[in-house]
Amino acid sequence: MADITRRLGWRHLRGAPTAHIRHHRGGSLVHDGPGLSFWYRALTAALSEVPVDDRELAMTFHARTSDFQDVAVQATVTYRISDPGVAAARLDFSIDPDTGVWRGAPLEQLSTLLTETAQQHALDVLARTPLSAALVDGVSAVRERVAAGLAEEPRLPATGIEVVAVRVMALRPEPEVERALRTPAREQIQQEADRATYERRAVAVERERAIAENELASQIELARREEQLVEQRGTNARREAEEHAAADAVRTQAEAARTVRLAEAEAARAVRLADAEATRSVRLAEAEAQRTVALGEAEARAARKVGEARAQAQKAWLRVHAEADVATLHALTGTRLAENLPRIESVTVSPDVLTGLLARLGSGERA
Repeated sequence: MADITRRLGWRHLRGAPTAHIRHHRGGSLVHDGPGLSFWYRALTAALSEVPVDDRELAMTFHARTSDFQDVAVQATVTYRISDPGVAAARLDFSIDPDTGVWRGAPLEQLSTLLTETAQQHALDVLARTPLSAALVDGVSAVRERVAAGLAEEPRLPATGIEVVAVRVMALRPEPEVERALRTPAREQIQQEADRATYERRAVAVERERAIAENELASQIELARREEQLVEQRGTNARREAEEHAAADAVRTQAEAARTVRLAEAEAARAVRLADAEATRSVRLAEAEAQRTVALGEAEARAARKVGEARAQAQKAWLRVHAEADVATLHALTGTRLAENLPRIESVTVSPDVLTGLLARLGSGERA
């Protein structure tokens, strides 16, 4: 659809590159070509827009084969308008000068023309072809016949239409007939599948048997090798035991010899230590005896000297006291007694003691 804008009573049209615009004014062709852009007045302009791009027309129609079976045909026709002037003269491609919308339905007319023409040729081919042949070669036969029929159709060039390509996508019978036709093929495919399954199972069983035989042979070989391994291990164990026994004997002899040498060395060391200890004990005993004798002699001499000193002191004391008078002796006795009395820190006099003392004092005065 063309893009139309309004400006103060004027209209401006801007077309697409794939749209051929024809502008008539007063019966004269003013503008003619694709992708135009121009100003015009709506009251005096007659506009038409013809699409020149390739267009796809999908069609589906039913036909009947020579054995009276209904089939559905799905096809697509690609076409384009090769002569926009002829097409605009034969079909109504005029557009509204204010909105740019087609006044009629030209593309629907083209679709109807192409569909009916293609359907006519397809029906003609399928009416002379049985269903089985139509399902096998019907697509190519219908495509070729429809393409040839559209190319030979005189009305299409007269309308400015060119057919670019014809494609037939599918040709299908009714669902019940299609299921019935599929059944034998399915049965055959199922039989082939069953046969393949049986063959595969047979091959699998044969392979499993071969695998079992290989496993059994492997187990036998492993058992034989295990027997050889057990024998070799026994031989190795005996040899190792003999070697250990010989090594133990050598080790025992060496240990015994070492023990004897250590015992002899220990005995000699004990004898030497005993001799040294005895010698030391004798020397210590002798020294102790000498020391004891010396201490005894010293203590005896000291005791004699102390006794002599005490005797002399006693003699002197007696001589002094014998020469002293009685009063001096009494004074010395009191002094010695005072020195030997215990020290009295404080004296507590109770009323009873004080009363007794006063009473004694009173009685002494009266006496």
